[in-house]
Amino acid sequence: MIIKKTIKTNTRNEFLDITQEIQSTLRKHHIESGIVVIFIPHTTAAVTINENADPDVKRDIIKFINDKIPNNYGFNHMEGNSDSHIKSSLFGPSLNLIVESGQLVLGTWQSVYFCEFDGPRNRNYYIKIISN
Repeated sequence: MIIKKTIKTNTRNEFLDITQEIQSTLRKHHIESGIVVIFIPHTTAAVTINENADPDVKRDIIKFINDKIPNNYGFNHMEGNSDSHIKSSLFGPSLNLIVESGQLVLGTWQSVYFCEFDGPRNRNYYIKIISN
């Protein structure tokens, strides 16, 4: 089964926690065990897993990647968002997550983040459930 989700981003670079939305989808479909694939169908957005306890971690990641890959670098791409394409490629368009006992198997401080690199925009992502 594949489920299309929409998300609204608010800034050019942003990490939005989608963990609870994924977990809610698992509950809605009564999934107890399996694999969940999260796929981002955009070339300037991505998905990642990282810490959820301290919001400074997200801010530090964004600050670091913007410092290393600035949007005013002088890229040739006419749309002016080559930095967003590069950032998306580094983070990646998909994740595979384990589901056991109806729960995502994540570490204590981990969450799943939709990574926006060319916002604000209305975006989509897909949840593919492979249940046992």
